[in-house]
Amino acid sequence: MKTILLSIALLLSQMLFAQNNTPTELTFATYNVSMEAENYVPKGTKDISEQVLIKELASGTNPQIRNIARIIKTVRPDVILLNEFDYIADPQQGVVQFVKAYLNVDSDGAKAIDYPYYYYATSNTGQPSPYDLDNNGKAERFGADAWGFGLYPGQYGMALLSKYPIDADQVRTFQHFKWKDMPGALLTKKPDNTDWYAPEAWQQFPLSSKSHWDIPIKFGAKTIHFLASHPTPPSFDGAEDRNGKRNHDEIRFWNDYISGEQGAYIYDDKGKRGSLPADASFVILGDQNASPDEGNAIGEGIKSLLAHAKINNDAAPASKGGPEHSSSNPFAKNHTAVWRMRADYVLPSRAGLKVLDSGVFWPAKGEPLAELVEKRESSSDHRLVWVKVGLD
Repeated sequence: MKTILLSIALLLSQMLFAQNNTPTELTFATYNVSMEAENYVPKGTKDISEQVLIKELASGTNPQIRNIARIIKTVRPDVILLNEFDYIADPQQGVVQFVKAYLNVDSDGAKAIDYPYYYYATSNTGQPSPYDLDNNGKAERFGADAWGFGLYPGQYGMALLSKYPIDADQVRTFQHFKWKDMPGALLTKKPDNTDWYAPEAWQQFPLSSKSHWDIPIKFGAKTIHFLASHPTPPSFDGAEDRNGKRNHDEIRFWNDYISGEQGAYIYDDKGKRGSLPADASFVILGDQNASPDEGNAIGEGIKSLLAHAKINNDAAPASKGGPEHSSSNPFAKNHTAVWRMRADYVLPSRAGLKVLDSGVFWPAKGEPLAELVEKRESSSDHRLVWVKVGLD
């Protein structure tokens, strides 16, 4: 009896500790950091791989990565998704080394920041296929014939960093969900209206060009699901618009996933079916490569997501640097990329989260730290996007 009572007492104390240590405010961010091998070698270099990034991370001195780290240390998000961070199988050479060598140190006037928790996984980018997916008459395995565009496996991958513990047992990934299994998938056709993809290729074709992740993170007694992705750019194709259609459906995936029965068709990489629980708090984050107002994406995908009743998109993150960069563009304050578009999103749920503030890290010229985004090579062609929330 004493043992049972002691166990109950310990359980109650743990529950009280969790409740008392639930933060009241949190900042979440997404950042396409352009940390893939082609960023660090001369254009056209052959036989590149993730080894290029491994070398730059090991040095601890790469100027572009130092600037990226300084931006992160300035905004100081509690959770941040990094897009275009090459997949490196050994975290000690990859995501952990980035935290250790670039974030865990005081540098350039910025105070160190720690992320003891992280998630990373394989990506469809650069995964070779045996098919001629771009219909140029040659099955070249990589590039446009890979399952997601990439010159080597894991190029343009993702990593998520967190100050708070990840519920690893409940993580769901959807890297291998087949595009054909999405009801109403946008089919790609040739000019003669025959199927663009060979039947055997379509049967194996993954929806996600990188991956889709549902990563639950525990903030004391509260769990928030981080829904991370990086849909393909809706470009670099032809009149068939194969990338535009894939981009649309990759974005639509989250729309369905947060919509109860509408997402009942979804299965994860472990075979579990179903969508996100109806009462779950979540944040959709990543470079969606689509805007409701500009660009050449099929706009209905991102428009539907932003208009979803469960998502708080009442005030889009903004900057002063965007309007300065595109002074005649009415949407410029919300741009997140130098090529003049809102592409990157942090979209919190209305359930359990209250938006307190938001922004795009894009200082105007003359403002502090403007040099960090002065040129493409200074940091990235994207800007860090952040949202501060209060927990209900």
